[in-house]
Amino acid sequence: MLAKIIFVLIAYLLGAIPFGYLLVRFVFTSGEDIRRVGSGGTGATNVSRRAGWGAGILTVALDAFKGVMAVLLMRRVAEDDYFWMGAAAIAAIVGHIFPIFLGFRGGKGVATGAGVFFVLAPVSVIAAFGLYVITVLITRFSSLGSIIASVSIPLLILLFYGWLLPSSPHPQLWTMVATTALAGGLIVAKHHENIRRLASGTESKLGGRARGGDR
Repeated sequence: MLAKIIFVLIAYLLGAIPFGYLLVRFVFTSGEDIRRVGSGGTGATNVSRRAGWGAGILTVALDAFKGVMAVLLMRRVAEDDYFWMGAAAIAAIVGHIFPIFLGFRGGKGVATGAGVFFVLAPVSVIAAFGLYVITVLITRFSSLGSIIASVSIPLLILLFYGWLLPSSPHPQLWTMVATTALAGGLIVAKHHENIRRLASGTESKLGGRARGGDR
């Protein structure tokens, strides 16, 4: 039990590594703080608006990787216990959203969530990514695509792992659903400002450049 709790804490610390902040500050600009521009988030969308698509893609990859590693490390001590793997997954997302290294002000958890979800339910994540791409292509709102994808994950798990896949139903189906529903809820809650801007018609579309003070 103690080892599992320690690995939940490690998952939080992994999630809290602010790759977007580090890349913008030390690689792609001359010391600029990404938290002071655009949405203020450290995630890939804000990074790409300020430092270009290369920086954004690298941020996505690294943020997803830390989510993958958080769950895989827990799997080494908890084997296939999805309760503890789910605890590590949520801890990694919380770490990204509220990183101790940046005064608990981070990103929205989308890429890290994709990483942890991919370990837990890869088929559902691939389907959710398809929904994200379709939404963004139609609306050019990355935030809306992220919200729809996050909300869809538990439903897609029910569809694939509860019914469609040859091995369904998954023996820990409802643990997976509960974990992804809670994690998805955190991600959607972190998008509250985006939801407000979407409702008012003031949300920035993908491809725009971030400016200091543009919230």
